[in-house]
Amino acid sequence: MDIFSNLSTNLGIGINEAFTLANLWYCFIGVFMGCFVGVLPGLGSLIAISLLLPITYHLPATGALIMLAGVYFGADYGGGTCSILLGVPGHPAAAVDVLDGYPMSKQGRGGVALFMKCVASFWGSTVGIVLLMLFAPVLSEFALKFGPTEYCSLMLLGLIAASTVGQGSPIKGVGMLIFGMILSMVGTDVNSGALRYDLGLIELSDGIGLLPLAMGLFAIAEVVNGAAGQTAISVVKQKFGLRDQLPTREDWKRSWAPMLRGSAIGSFFGALPGTSGGMATFLAYSVEKKISKHPEEFGKGAIEGIASPEACNNAGVGTAFIPTLTLGIPGDAIMALLLAALVIQGIQPGPQVMTSNPELFWGLIVSFWIGNVILVVLNIPLIGFWVRMLQIPYSLLFPAIVLFTAIGVYSTNNTSFDVYALIVFGAVGCGMRLLKLEAVPLLMGFILGHAFEEYFRRALLLSRGDFSVFVTKPISATALILCVLIFAWSARSYLKERAKNIAPEKVAS
Repeated sequence: MDIFSNLSTNLGIGINEAFTLANLWYCFIGVFMGCFVGVLPGLGSLIAISLLLPITYHLPATGALIMLAGVYFGADYGGGTCSILLGVPGHPAAAVDVLDGYPMSKQGRGGVALFMKCVASFWGSTVGIVLLMLFAPVLSEFALKFGPTEYCSLMLLGLIAASTVGQGSPIKGVGMLIFGMILSMVGTDVNSGALRYDLGLIELSDGIGLLPLAMGLFAIAEVVNGAAGQTAISVVKQKFGLRDQLPTREDWKRSWAPMLRGSAIGSFFGALPGTSGGMATFLAYSVEKKISKHPEEFGKGAIEGIASPEACNNAGVGTAFIPTLTLGIPGDAIMALLLAALVIQGIQPGPQVMTSNPELFWGLIVSFWIGNVILVVLNIPLIGFWVRMLQIPYSLLFPAIVLFTAIGVYSTNNTSFDVYALIVFGAVGCGMRLLKLEAVPLLMGFILGHAFEEYFRRALLLSRGDFSVFVTKPISATALILCVLIFAWSARSYLKERAKNIAPEKVAS
């Protein structure tokens, strides 16, 4: 009973915060900008959040997080619109929408696919937000009882999982993670006052800027990669009248159960670090295909192929905030950027966020509901508008993004050094793509490097330099064992997959 009474009190706090005129405006702007960027192929929530991150310097903490979360939800929806109408996924998780959404567009039922996508997205988001409200306070209260030893090991577990699971080579992932943590140490050591890795540059005495690093690795690298790989595309001609968008009774009958199953799968995988990038959505699609009475329709325009993955994806978006907000451990690059926004506001990510900033935490959760309602209201009547946005030439789009990125980075500190750093990290990001190195572990290592070092030092200080404290405490020891198991499992899976790829080449030769 206490849980529900506390929940009602907390929701009251969130409603008072989220329904202010300013925060409603931030939510609307975030959702609209997210949809705008997400619809355009080659872009996505990473670029959108990266572009808007400098603005958060000049906004209140709650408004900044509400706007960025709105961008996340909006871009996630917009990427599916691009997949259905063009057959070109706007982001990895939307790739599954191409399988049945694009065939439905070819059949003239693109409006129906977009309508069902909107409904499934809203349902999945609702499930994810409810689970976030129920489990985040419990997990946060439990995490407050952790000492520096437990927190250090759990942070390491989250970093290892996110840098090895679902990526390429786990060794490369861990290497990028360590590189990111080394970059976080550039500047003045808080404890000793000594300068570290500053290369003799006075500009680096305060460390590397988070914005030039994040926007270089993601915005600039994504734009260069997208500009190099884009070809001419065309939208399948559709009718987008309201009557043309409404699903039939048979469509509804075939969709409600897949939405339930998809939201359950997405809720589970969303809370686990390293499982982003569409893995859960393809799993949901595979489950529906296996249990369907008409598996032959999949890939040819089955409505279940839209309903289940979309509910899965949006439920995962909601539950992905659980470890991010309660433990300060992001599961993917987007969550890492949202944590970066907290750091910019001077808020230390972790379980104390809920207790020290309840207005921010619960205002953000209530804004999720508001953002999803805005998504429904915006997208059903504005489908034709989003289609017209697809006609923007890339020759105009990409230079504009680079320009706004440079302006945003410069405006935060009014120094040209940040622009030079942006160029350097943009080149690093492009090089990493060529070498197939993941940028996500690097960014996560950079953001959490300071906190990890602080907890590590504090644990050793309390144990008087005894490293055995990490294996004698049950929670810490369990987390370290899981680190080893996850890395071993990832390495085994990678080597097994690599052996499969090498075997056909030997046979061919």
